[in-house]
Amino acid sequence: MPQSRQLVAIMFTDIEGYTAIMQQNEQHALSIRKRHREILQKEHAQYNGRVIQYYGDGTLSIFQSAIQAVKCAVAMQQTFCQQPVVPLRIGLHVGDVIFDDDLVVGDGVNLASRIESLGSAGCVLISDRVKEEISNHPELKTVSVGSYQFKNIGRKVEVFALDHEGLIKPKPYSLKGKTEEKEFPTNHTNGKHAAKSVAVLPFVNMSNDHDQEYFGDGVAEEILNSLVHLKDLKVAGRTSSFQFKGKNIDLRKVGQKLGVSSVLEGSVRKQGNRLRITVQLIDVEDGFHLWSERYDRNMDDIFVIQEEIALAVTEKLKVTLLEAEMKQITKTHTQNTEAYELYLKGRFYLARRGRFVLNAIEYFQKAIELDPGFSLGYAGYADANFISSFYSLLPGSEVMDIGKQAAETAIKLDPLLCEPYISLAFYHIALMRNWEDGEKYFIKALEINPRYPFGHYLFGLYYYAWAKGDFENAEEHARFAIKFDPLSAIAHAIYAFILFFAGKSEEALAAGKTGLELDPNSFLCYRAITLSCTALKKYEEAVDSAEHLIKISNRHPHAICDLMKVYSETGKTEENKILMHELKQRSKNEFVDAVYMGFAAAYTENFDEAFTYLDAAFTERDPALIAIRHVIFYSKALFEEPRYQTILKRMAFPE
Repeated sequence: MPQSRQLVAIMFTDIEGYTAIMQQNEQHALSIRKRHREILQKEHAQYNGRVIQYYGDGTLSIFQSAIQAVKCAVAMQQTFCQQPVVPLRIGLHVGDVIFDDDLVVGDGVNLASRIESLGSAGCVLISDRVKEEISNHPELKTVSVGSYQFKNIGRKVEVFALDHEGLIKPKPYSLKGKTEEKEFPTNHTNGKHAAKSVAVLPFVNMSNDHDQEYFGDGVAEEILNSLVHLKDLKVAGRTSSFQFKGKNIDLRKVGQKLGVSSVLEGSVRKQGNRLRITVQLIDVEDGFHLWSERYDRNMDDIFVIQEEIALAVTEKLKVTLLEAEMKQITKTHTQNTEAYELYLKGRFYLARRGRFVLNAIEYFQKAIELDPGFSLGYAGYADANFISSFYSLLPGSEVMDIGKQAAETAIKLDPLLCEPYISLAFYHIALMRNWEDGEKYFIKALEINPRYPFGHYLFGLYYYAWAKGDFENAEEHARFAIKFDPLSAIAHAIYAFILFFAGKSEEALAAGKTGLELDPNSFLCYRAITLSCTALKKYEEAVDSAEHLIKISNRHPHAICDLMKVYSETGKTEENKILMHELKQRSKNEFVDAVYMGFAAAYTENFDEAFTYLDAAFTERDPALIAIRHVIFYSKALFEEPRYQTILKRMAFPE
């Protein structure tokens, strides 16, 4: 279909705080999203609106009339403000757009998105041009909320809120959104990009089914993984590239933040067994399309498509491929497309962390049941099992043999995968306390892929910081992780933890806050901030951080223990007794790891009980035990107990 231009009213909607809602109650989040779509479709039919794209918890739609768009927005928002409430943001603009097959693009789309980003739940924001269009309709009331300079928009835009019964009216100039750039750490120097460098952005899900989101993410990630091993090509880390998911951002900014000269972006529409994948390789300096292609194929062709895309990137960027690298790109890990889809779902949920790791375990397990020769499936299964013990979702004793067997099977099937070597390093260091073998597997993994951020920061935290107390090497590996994945909140959080245990609380606090800017719901960043503030005696800030994390993490025991530490230093004995009672009651019906139960007991000054829990942690194979060398940072009183020396002897830490 040829391109065409048209002047339309553009509407963006987005559910405020959806990620946090999902983390607290997945069923509630899904019911909110379902209600959002049902009401939106009903009102769009009433006011002749056309939904162009569903993305995650939001939508892009167009109207032939600004008046109809505004009336539709009012009707939707008034409904969403009633029980059951949907905390929705709505932004409207009138502008010229380009229709290109399944896509709608143009400056008008970008501005509508930026106006929506300013909004808060329950309000409808419109641009000055929409205001002009409805000026002859006095029943459509508005109030100015200020003029804003949006990112990559050449003029200041006055924004108005609709002033109707039941709608929220923000205070003028109180709004924050895509109005200014935060300067994040970049992966380049002096503004120069490596000539042969690329960032692979998550592919946009063009299917009407939100549940297909995993597929676009997964296809992009697999292409990224096939390119990252090439010595002649610099590839931005997965977490950093995926920071731009669902955002309208100038590609030059992407290049500056990630230190790359080109960006691979695309979209995926999957309906049954049919696929449409559209992909473009773009020069970030001038926006020139170095290469583009559209694939209309069957699902059986997905591996060929991914291979063709990866090879096209290397050709257009003039990357020299060694024979082994060519084999790596063209390698197919499974011919079973159903197993592959399950694997992509596993990776999607594993990346979300929290309790979603348990979903990932299930998907990986189903994938390898369908194809027992699927090396990536085993690697993911090992990863997910060990990460579940890291986040105290499952006891180490339950996952250790499963994870070890899966990692060893993955290596047997494909010795060039680096991920299962990291899994074995975790197994030997965190669960078995076999320091020499653990170090060996870390080194092996990073020999295969020296640019693997997850490997660097785990090597830094678990082996160098916690086991050896060698903070110089620990910090170096954490900085490598940030260099290769500069927009990863987890990498900054791990760096913050290493700095904290090195006694550098001010620097740790700064690193934690940098990570939090990248991911406002980062579990590990909030923990690092809480602990650092406590060490700095910034108790009010520490309490705020811990309480917020308790809320958004569905009262995770680690977050509760961090709050108990603050309370123990501020004399809130009764509050700690109440929290300890909660943990004990919960431990009867759910897994609460023994190390943190020991810390909690120490915060209530019950040291006999604390050491009983710490003794149980050895049987439980609790990975948190390897932080016990630095227990003084958790509890000085526990550190000063004579029985603590017995714990240290049992650990037999490396020198």
